[in-house]
Amino acid sequence: QVQLVESGGGLVQAGGSVRLSCAASGRTFGSYAMAWFRQGPGKEREAVATITWSGGNTYYSDSVKGRFTISGDNAKNTVYLQMNSLKPEDTAVYYCALRESGSAWFGYWGQGTQVTVSS
Repeated sequence: QVQLVESGGGLVQAGGSVRLSCAASGRTFGSYAMAWFRQGPGKEREAVATITWSGGNTYYSDSVKGRFTISGDNAKNTVYLQMNSLKPEDTAVYYCALRESGSAWFGYWGQGTQVTVSS
């Protein structure tokens, strides 16, 4: 089993920055990639950014590209999401997720952390 714990959410003004962290524990040796998803009020959950542990390949959704940066510390089993130039539409619950090697989907999820961007 894998446990994911997010931290770093809160209330921020538009144009501000927030850094989210996600610490993984448990059976993490089989981890292939980690990602951040978000779900805003009345919206479906969407993938925001992903990173693979091998090679550090990253992916960003068009809505955050150029503003958000995903990074990881393999030694600490921790992934970060640096969010800059925040907009009110970035308001959402942000979830960390982990995908194991050999799996086609992200099977482990954190409890989520709220980010609220005020205008």
